[in-house]
Amino acid sequence: MTCQECGKRPSTLHFTKIINGEKTEFHICEACAREKGESIPGSPNSFSIHSLLSGILDFDAIGNKSLSSIQPQESVRCETCGMSYTQFSKIGRFGCSDCYNAFSERLNPLIKRIHGSTTHSGKIPKRSGGKIQCKRQIEELRSELHRNIEIEEFEKAAELRDEIRELEKKMQQ
Repeated sequence: MTCQECGKRPSTLHFTKIINGEKTEFHICEACAREKGESIPGSPNSFSIHSLLSGILDFDAIGNKSLSSIQPQESVRCETCGMSYTQFSKIGRFGCSDCYNAFSERLNPLIKRIHGSTTHSGKIPKRSGGKIQCKRQIEELRSELHRNIEIEEFEKAAELRDEIRELEKKMQQ
């Protein structure tokens, strides 16, 4: 594929920009990227995803206050693999699955800041997500129940209450 800017050299950099929900792809050569001021991976002034993650991991959910002032980073270690939080923030990857639990106190504010919540609200597999789907359905029914109570639709609220009880019994089985 040739460069979309100059049309002469082969495109070596491929950018995807999403602005206001609109996806635009650029395929350009290094020379045109330098002219446009785009970041080129491997160049001295470029950044890596690991350095981006390291920057995010060093701040708490409230603002720019460093977490290191709250609790020493070296004191937090995964007991299974021995990885410290400092090592994780530099590498950007966990050593094992138990790291999630070991670093949860520091990760939860970060996840909440990035995603807006610490609970999963995406798609659920149909085969293995039965209890999760049931919990979601109960939550939705409870909110609908409260709405019906507020507008004094007590008959509909009673039906919803019974439906919630049936679902809760299914979950306990």
